[in-house]
Amino acid sequence: MRAELTRVGVEELMTPEAVDAAFEKAATGTMVLIVNSVCGCAAANARPAVSLARQAPVQPDAYTTVFAGQDLDATARAREYMPGIPPSSPFIALFKDSEPVFILERRNIEGRSASAIAMDLVGAYKAHCGSHGVSSEQEIPKSEDADDLPSTFRSIL
Repeated sequence: MRAELTRVGVEELMTPEAVDAAFEKAATGTMVLIVNSVCGCAAANARPAVSLARQAPVQPDAYTTVFAGQDLDATARAREYMPGIPPSSPFIALFKDSEPVFILERRNIEGRSASAIAMDLVGAYKAHCGSHGVSSEQEIPKSEDADDLPSTFRSIL
């Protein structure tokens, strides 16, 4: 479960000091923080979603992860950077200049496909990452099945 993220270039933060160093580096930039989990129903789609989102044309400056339930101190420290946001795992947050600008809590992940979660992430990257954003010709990737569905159903693909 760890390797599903680290093999696509996500930096594992296993200590509070590593978390602090990652946030220090991200003080003037963008960073994704994934709170990984052994949960089969939600994390099983969250990890592939991160991998899909890594293919988008606009990317955050860094990808990081802590593992809830295993790296307890690192996870607790990461949550200190998100005051007012309830603990959740799995969980994905996009930080800009060390402030959370987009979050996906477990309730936003559970029961949704990896492609739908990835579309949410890519939309956040487009809105908050890169100095120039995405040109109007570039669109957020969508599932092939989305064209025939009402817009209210497209987000659950």
